Amino acid sequence: MSSVTLRDIQAAREEVREVTRRTPVVSSRSLSEAAGGPLLLKAENLQRTGSFKIRGALAKLAALGRDGCANGVVAASAGNHAQALAAAADARGVACEVFVPSAGSIAKLEAAEGHGATVHLGGHSLTECLAAAERRAREGGLALVHPFDDPDIVAGQGTLGLELLEDVEDLARVVVPVGGGGLASGVAIAVKSMRPDVEVIGVQAAACAPYPRSLADGTAVPVESSLTIADGIAVKRPGGLTLELMSQWIDGVETVEENDIAAAMFLLMERCKLVVEGAGAVGVAALLTGRVKPAKQGSTVAILSGGNVDAGLLAAIARRHETLSGRRIVLLTRVGDRPGSLAQLLAEVADAGANIVDVVHVREGLDLHVRETAIKLVLETRGAGHAEGVMTALASGGYDAQVITT
Repeated sequence: MSSVTLRDIQAAREEVREVTRRTPVVSSRSLSEAAGGPLLLKAENLQRTGSFKIRGALAKLAALGRDGCANGVVAASAGNHAQALAAAADARGVACEVFVPSAGSIAKLEAAEGHGATVHLGGHSLTECLAAAERRAREGGLALVHPFDDPDIVAGQGTLGLELLEDVEDLARVVVPVGGGGLASGVAIAVKSMRPDVEVIGVQAAACAPYPRSLADGTAVPVESSLTIADGIAVKRPGGLTLELMSQWIDGVETVEENDIAAAMFLLMERCKLVVEGAGAVGVAALLTGRVKPAKQGSTVAILSGGNVDAGLLAAIARRHETLSGRRIVLLTRVGDRPGSLAQLLAEVADAGANIVDVVHVREGLDLHVRETAIKLVLETRGAGHAEGVMTALASGGYDAQVITT
């Protein structure tokens, strides 16, 4: 008998409905074409607090009741759970403390503080933070709210699955990010309890993916690394409850690489105008790389579980994509070290229609004539074909230019 049932999820829905948003299911023709079949996106990145986590947090507070929350609540989190619990506690008038790893997302920490939570920053991993939260709960009489390994949390996350059943009439396959497993198991219970024919497939970042081995062995097998841009699902060890539920309800778990996660984040931003964090983009990454195929009949839905990403990371991902697609090139060439030489080079670039982002003189570390200087240019182009045209124009102008970053 499952420790979390459809009835639990339906009851949780009544507790979370007042605060949560019913997030939209949107389509994308470009992503569907790239994935090779109809693809819909459950935009949970537009949820209050920017992720699905508030569903579980509200359900847990409701289960604790006024007496259970009398001294406040405490949690450990990489960021999204902290932010969600802070918002849920704020909505319910409950004191909240959260323990977050020192490398946690700045945006998520500031959001948690904005909801009135006391944020304790420190520790190198979620495991260390969880131990600190457990000590605080014992010493202060606070209620510990686990980020995933709790039946009330799982039931709250499962409310997302109920929305999918109502909003996607021909639902055939659900692709869901997996960290601790609370969202994936909750969604699977909700969906498959009512529609056993629907497949639910989990996706983890390959850099931190304990579930494939753990499911195969039937016991929790931790991993060493948790360094991934999908920090929201960087959980090194499955929980006892969630491993049991995943074993019973999930149809499979796939993994995706870092570069593919970054590419999915960029495409979601450029083509769909959706800001999605790495953890929320792994499902789309799996579909775009063929790790998961769209259903042959009916609709496939990728859950975009969160959108809390630092602006600096988004900028780095955008620059990387521009470089890989040929929209940004870095080239090195030589000019005479005399007045007017640089101006002539830049005029050639301008005539070729490229935008100059940066210009640097390089006089050290190269075998240059005493009357020469090297010039490094960062250029924006319209794509790989235009970049080739720029290089051809420079060669025609007598410049021996080499692309040093592609």
